[in-house]
Amino acid sequence: MHMYPRIRDMREDHDLTQTQLAKLLDMSQTGYSKYETGENDIPVDILSKLADLYHTSMDYLAGRTDQRKPYPRKTNT
Repeated sequence: MHMYPRIRDMREDHDLTQTQLAKLLDMSQTGYSKYETGENDIPVDILSKLADLYHTSMDYLAGRTDQRKPYPRKTNT
């Protein structure tokens, strides 16, 4: 599975429009739309922001796992 349908599905599951999500990511709607269509690759920093927003892992968004639950956060010791 490619990440592009998954990031669209997650956006829709959270009742966000592309315009709303693009604003949260501080980018244009057109730029975000190109991520959902696969026209542009998603930079790691944007993928990380999406994972945080959706409370999931970058691996889930990338289609590397079907486990939605995020990984435990690294603790500073």
